[in-house]
Amino acid sequence: MSIPSPLGAYIASQGPLHTLRPGAKLLGLFAFAIATIAVPGWVSALCALGIGVALALVAGLRGRDFWRVARAFALVGIPLFAFQTWSSGWERGIEVIADILALILAASAVTASTRASDMLDTIAWSLTPLARFGVDTERVSLAFSLAIRMIPTVQDLARDAQQAARARGLDRSLRARTVPLVLRTVSQAQLTGQALAARGIGDEQAP
Repeated sequence: MSIPSPLGAYIASQGPLHTLRPGAKLLGLFAFAIATIAVPGWVSALCALGIGVALALVAGLRGRDFWRVARAFALVGIPLFAFQTWSSGWERGIEVIADILALILAASAVTASTRASDMLDTIAWSLTPLARFGVDTERVSLAFSLAIRMIPTVQDLARDAQQAARARGLDRSLRARTVPLVLRTVSQAQLTGQALAARGIGDEQAP
């Protein structure tokens, strides 16, 4: 029995996306994002969404993964769709929602088909030319690494906050879900900073 993978986690597979180099996938994601944003209209937005769904399927995401994405996105997507429909019409509402969801699914396909270590190596290599301008590429790579590794942690915290709110009969309260999530995320970030400081990371003084 296959276990659904959390959004942002690598899925071991031999699919076509897994065989591409991380740099090619990042460039492709960048080009897809530009094309999705640049081409107007709700029809093109739905086409982009179709491409995003296809990429996610090729990367190994399945039904329960899509459900988690849709459920999390609904918290922002439904109010955003309602506002865009009220202010600019339903066509604009569909365009905005489909564009955003297409980009989320495309990004999920990249992370699901790329090992975190390979992606970080590619990012570090691409930042190498900036070293001559005084940019600490190792710190930037570390920041990307921490951000990627925090994705599953934040998802777990969000799940715990939602379960706690449901246990108190406040599952419909946005505040009961978001406030504990923000506080726990900040606390986790502080613990991570303290652990790095204990290892002497981040305390280097500039010459």
